[in-house]
Amino acid sequence: MTELAHHPYLAGAESLVAVLDSMVDLQPAFLPEPDQRRALQVMRAVASRALAMEAMLMAAAGGVAEADGHRDVAAWLAHRSHASLAAGRRAQRLGDACDRRWQHLGRALVTGCVDVDQGHVIVAALDDLAAAATLVDVGVEEWGRVLALAEAHLVEQAAEFGPRELRRLGERILAVVAPELAEQLEEKELEAAEQRARRRTSLRIQHLGDGTALIRARVPESVALRLTTSLEAFTNPRHAEGRCGSDGETVPYDRRLGEAFCSLLECLDPARLPLHGGDATTLVITMDLAALVEGLGAATLADGSRITAGEARRMACTADLVPAVLGTRSVPLDLGRTARLFSPGQRKALALRDRECRAQGCSIPSTWTEAHHLEPWSRGGRTDLANAVLLCSRHHHLIHADRYLHDRMPNGDIRFARRR
Repeated sequence: MTELAHHPYLAGAESLVAVLDSMVDLQPAFLPEPDQRRALQVMRAVASRALAMEAMLMAAAGGVAEADGHRDVAAWLAHRSHASLAAGRRAQRLGDACDRRWQHLGRALVTGCVDVDQGHVIVAALDDLAAAATLVDVGVEEWGRVLALAEAHLVEQAAEFGPRELRRLGERILAVVAPELAEQLEEKELEAAEQRARRRTSLRIQHLGDGTALIRARVPESVALRLTTSLEAFTNPRHAEGRCGSDGETVPYDRRLGEAFCSLLECLDPARLPLHGGDATTLVITMDLAALVEGLGAATLADGSRITAGEARRMACTADLVPAVLGTRSVPLDLGRTARLFSPGQRKALALRDRECRAQGCSIPSTWTEAHHLEPWSRGGRTDLANAVLLCSRHHHLIHADRYLHDRMPNGDIRFARRR
């Protein structure tokens, strides 16, 4: 009675083992350099194709795991071969994706046109795109065509780009294969992201019992950028002078940020807190005027992050978009005792007059300074230009510190001296 012949698939797999056995005693160190170059490429291609075929086999061998009571093929294989279960699960996910959804990619993997590392990246990009079907207004048949075009394009680009570049291409693949849908999808994704950000927003204050408190906050990115913009006005990262304390010691940046946060809170006008919390920090938002008016599309913040046009319109409610002319009746330069804080118009006028911090020898530009009352407002000092001078955060702290004396020079500069 003749032994039944093996299936060609199994026969081929066993022949690969036989070939590898024949190579065990060969020493690659004795290969000439040109042959080593070629052998490296061949071995990588063979290894990638073998991994791809293993992944496809795992996708088809679910009955094996079920028969032996294992959760899946990856668990069965890890038990039999003592291999990594995590690596097995990753391979099985690749095989399942290519078997059920991305057959063109699967064919490219087993034929060696796409490396298995590239395959994982392409599957992730295509699955993300497929999951966005509910966010675009398009029929099932048309969306299927878009997905097929995306798969074909990424497989084609695998001949030129590695996993890292393919990941970036995958993030913007819709703009390549269906640009008319890309803007619609981006707007929907940004809206969803902003809604998630609002739901996840939180702030906790933990009093540590040593005179300090720990503040932990999770806020939307646009709010974080607004806070960063405000704090940088106090930390003044462009100049080295603000990096030293009053005693000349180097101050770590995280401490300067903390001190800036405290200064920001001290500058808030309590009388306005119920209304809005103070004048909104100016943010640079790039977008079409029509998009701002209609509330459709997306906008770009100064750090490159994107928000919806609707969110930009909401922010515009607290940061007036109006033309301003210094010195007109609509922008008073002298408020006398009617207000404690200097107005934006007065700040502009002070910037034109002082140009930089008026502490003797300090060159911090006016953009990063604070307006100081020469005669304190609490003692009857007026909020007007004659009673104002611009000081950087460091010198503004020093002028209120008991350990320093200060006097005003004939040219208007402030001279400091440590008390003896």
